[in-house]
Amino acid sequence: MTGVQQAPVNKAAEARDQVQELLNAHLPAIDEISMIDALLVTSELVTNAQRHGGGLSGFSARIVADRLEVTAADRSSRQPDTAVGREKYAVGGYGWPMIQQLTACVVIIPTSGGKVITVSIPLTFASPGPLMSSPV
Repeated sequence: MTGVQQAPVNKAAEARDQVQELLNAHLPAIDEISMIDALLVTSELVTNAQRHGGGLSGFSARIVADRLEVTAADRSSRQPDTAVGREKYAVGGYGWPMIQQLTACVVIIPTSGGKVITVSIPLTFASPGPLMSSPV
């Protein structure tokens, strides 16, 4: 396990900042696509907790082997919903399928005060640049 970010978070931007700091500190470096995916999933989880879950009640992120684990807790026992089956152009329900697509594992645990969602995001590490050879 590498680093854990658990400072209080109230906004999606604060959660993204914590995840970006965690990933930027990791060696070997995380590639750009993994960084974008991680920040997008983080933002969606926190926004969903705030918008649909009665507010964010906990947040953490950590790197375990080749995955980023992000956990968001909220105050609602209601399971995430999708736009599938709704009228065309319905508002909401598009972020959850995206979270499922970008993660390797999603675990939802009901709690006495709501639920905790933990996702596992695969990480790819940036390849080192070509070695520079000196002129002969």
